[in-house]
Amino acid sequence: MKYLQPPEWAWREASGDFVHQWVKPLVDGDQPHMVLYGAPISRSSISVSGASLYPMEFRKMWKGFSTYNLDADLDLSGYSVRDAGDVVMHTTNIVLSHERIEETTLDLVHTFEDATTCLIGGDHSVTACAIRGVKRAFPKERIGILQLDTHLDVRDPAELGPANGTPIRQLIDGEIVCGEDVVNIGLHGYFNAAPLVAYAKEHGIRMVTLRKARELGVAKCVSEELSKLADRVDRIYVTIDMDVLDIAVAPGVPASTPGGMSAEELFSSLIEVGQHKAVRHLDYVCLDPTRDTLTNATVKTGVYAWLEFVTGRVLLQSGE
Repeated sequence: MKYLQPPEWAWREASGDFVHQWVKPLVDGDQPHMVLYGAPISRSSISVSGASLYPMEFRKMWKGFSTYNLDADLDLSGYSVRDAGDVVMHTTNIVLSHERIEETTLDLVHTFEDATTCLIGGDHSVTACAIRGVKRAFPKERIGILQLDTHLDVRDPAELGPANGTPIRQLIDGEIVCGEDVVNIGLHGYFNAAPLVAYAKEHGIRMVTLRKARELGVAKCVSEELSKLADRVDRIYVTIDMDVLDIAVAPGVPASTPGGMSAEELFSSLIEVGQHKAVRHLDYVCLDPTRDTLTNATVKTGVYAWLEFVTGRVLLQSGE
């Protein structure tokens, strides 16, 4: 792939029982279940962010996790994951970096049409780039978005440029997705200004507050919303902004807030996400290792959240 390079940090060990031994580099001829790639960019973040470091820290943490899920009595190692590396970012040109993410996503989803693609950000601006790439690969298909987030991300790119607070608006205004095909679960509190909520209502974005989701059960709410979304779209892209988590759980995010999801709510939701056939792409964004605790609490939570999605994928395969 033109803009991909080997990751800054990569394990090269023999096969074994741990994640760093299970995930292999992507090579010609592979037909994996999942293709993993990184977008190490945070210059496009509205607030100061070190989210560009997360793809590296994500991979470093693999050595601390086995491929066996004790809760599900399930070994994930039969599910093939290949690491395509990181998209090369331009040192100063944000637009060019975003174009490279879009082009790389287009190449990956076209080449590995049957695989799930998983993008590790980076700030939330990468989501708009990736979904544009998916749309170019499948121009006749209708794309739905499930967003787990504290924020709507519909700020005006005319004011901010293609920043991390704008990806959903970029996609709606650019007619890449329909507003009614966007579902945001996890919104809470005092972190979305009234004009942004008005934009979301005008364009039909489905807003499910965390309080409402908890009345049903967050994981069950996610599952039901995915099913309804799948009835009207051809494929679903799931974006997980790690600031959806409570500040006590995930201090290592640029826009941490009180009142967010618990780790267990996110984990159980991602098992449900993994079991939906219509989900073809996902990303994890806005995790800033420079703000994390000395014990790397947020990075560990991020890796755990990714493994829960993979657990859902393995459960999906076993039920087919």
